[in-house]
Amino acid sequence: QVQLVESGGGLVQAGGSLRLSCAASGRTFSNYAIGWCRQAPGKEREFVASIHWSGRMSYYSDSVKGRVTISRDDAKKIVYLQMNNLKPEDTGTYYCGHDRASGYWSDLVDFDSWGQGTQVTVSS
Repeated sequence: QVQLVESGGGLVQAGGSLRLSCAASGRTFSNYAIGWCRQAPGKEREFVASIHWSGRMSYYSDSVKGRVTISRDDAKKIVYLQMNNLKPEDTGTYYCGHDRASGYWSDLVDFDSWGQGTQVTVSS
């Protein structure tokens, strides 16, 4: 079983950058696609990005495409979410989860076992 812990959130001005980390425990981490989602206060959870277990393919939501890069280091059991040119609408709690082993990994419903989240606040 893989457990995930997010970190790297913080307060940043609009236009700034943050790199979030999703650290995993468990021997089968490299077998899973990993996804990131976020939730703003009063809003539903929203898919942000995901990366295939091979690391060769990734998906991004339209709202972050071109500003966010997802990557993984299986040796360290970490998935990174590099976020640049942050906007106030990027504010929220960011969560990472692993895929449900359904063969799909490009949408929110394809993931579970979310971590506790890390807060990102972007000031204008």
